[in-house]
Amino acid sequence: MRTTLISMVGVGAALVSMPFAALIPDSNATSIGADAADNILGIIASSMLAVTTFSLSTVVSAYSAATSNVTPRATKLLIEDSTAQTTLSVFVGVFLYSLTTLILLSTGAYGEKGRVALFLVTLVVVAIMVVTLLRWIDYLLHFGRVGETTENVEQVARRALKDRREEPYFGGNRCRDSHLLMRSPHVICSKEVGYVQYVDVQQLNAIGDDCDLVILLLGVPGQFVHPAKPLVRLSKAVDGDDKMRERILSCFSVGETRSFDQDPRFGLIVLAEIASRALSPALNDTGTAIDVLGRGVRVLSEWRPDERQEVQLPRLFVSDLNLQDLLEDFFGPIGRDGARSLEVQIRLQKSLNALHATGSPTMKQAAAAAAQRARERVDFSAFSAFDRDQLVAAHAWAAEH
Repeated sequence: MRTTLISMVGVGAALVSMPFAALIPDSNATSIGADAADNILGIIASSMLAVTTFSLSTVVSAYSAATSNVTPRATKLLIEDSTAQTTLSVFVGVFLYSLTTLILLSTGAYGEKGRVALFLVTLVVVAIMVVTLLRWIDYLLHFGRVGETTENVEQVARRALKDRREEPYFGGNRCRDSHLLMRSPHVICSKEVGYVQYVDVQQLNAIGDDCDLVILLLGVPGQFVHPAKPLVRLSKAVDGDDKMRERILSCFSVGETRSFDQDPRFGLIVLAEIASRALSPALNDTGTAIDVLGRGVRVLSEWRPDERQEVQLPRLFVSDLNLQDLLEDFFGPIGRDGARSLEVQIRLQKSLNALHATGSPTMKQAAAAAAQRARERVDFSAFSAFDRDQLVAAHAWAAEH
C-alpha cells in the first residue's frame, strides 16, 4: 500500500510539471538549463533501478539472517519496519517519476516552459533521493543484526506490557478466582483454531448492555483457542440466540500466529527464543543470552499495575495477568538451555533478584518461585566446587523468601 501510494505520487509529480509551465516567464524559458533535465532523468532512471534491486536483495538477506540467527518470530518486525518500507517506496517512486517524465519528454508534451518546470521539480526529486539514500546507507549498517532486532523485540514487548499495565483489565472489572462468574456454565467457544490476536472489548461491553449480560473474558490476546475452548463466560445462557453468539464471536480476531499487539507474553517468549538460540551448541553465544536477560528485566519492570483503575466497561470482567506464567515464559527456556552455563545462571538469578527487589508483592512472590525453579534446572555436575558455591551464593536471596 505504501509503495503504491508513493509510486502514484511520483507519477503525479511528473504530470504536475505541465500545469506549472504557465508560471514560467517567457524570458526564463530558454535561459534556465531545461535541456539538462533529460540527462538528469536518464541518470536517475538507470541508477534507481539498480539501487532498488540492490536494496530489496539486502532487505531479503536481512530477513533470512534474522530467521537463522535470531528467531523466525522476529522477522515479522523487520517486514513491518516503516523505515525500510518507506525507503524502498521512495526509490520506486523516484524511478517511476523519471521513467514517466522521459516518456512524456519523448512525446513533446512539455514544451519549452514545461521543460523548465520539469527541471525545477526534478531538482526537488533529486534532493529527496539523496537524503533518503544517505539515511538508508546508515540504516543498512545495523538493519537485521542480532542486537538491533533484539532491541526491536524489546521495544514492542515493553509497549504491550505498558499498555496492559495502564489497562490491566482492558477497562473492565477485575475478576477474582472466587467470583461467581468463574463458575458459570454458560460459555461461548471459538469456531476457529488459532491464536486470539485482538479483542474488541468496547463491542463486548455494548453486547452486555443490550442483553443485560455480564461477560467474563477468557480468550485474551495470545490465547490459543479451538472449538472446545471458551472465549467468554456469560452470566446467563444465550443458546437459542445464534445472532447474539455471532455478535460475540465477531469481537474476536483469531489468526494462525500470535501478534505482538495486546500480547505482552509473546514479546517475552520471542526474547527467550533469541537467548535459547544463542545458547545452542552451534552458536554458544552466552553474551547475547546475558544481554537478553537484561532486556527482559527492563520489560518486566514495566509491570506495576494500579488495581484502582477506573472501570469504563462495567459489563466486562477480566482475570489478573498471571505473573508466574509471564516469568516462566521468559526465564524457563533460558534456564533450561543455559543449565550448564555458569555465567547465564548467575545472571539469571541476579535478574530475578532485581525483579524481586523492585517489584510489587505479587512480582516478589513470582520472582522467588521462578528463582527456585531455575535452580532446580541447573546441571550442578557440570561445575566445579568453586562454581557450585558461586551458584548457591547467587541463589541465596531466593532461599530466604
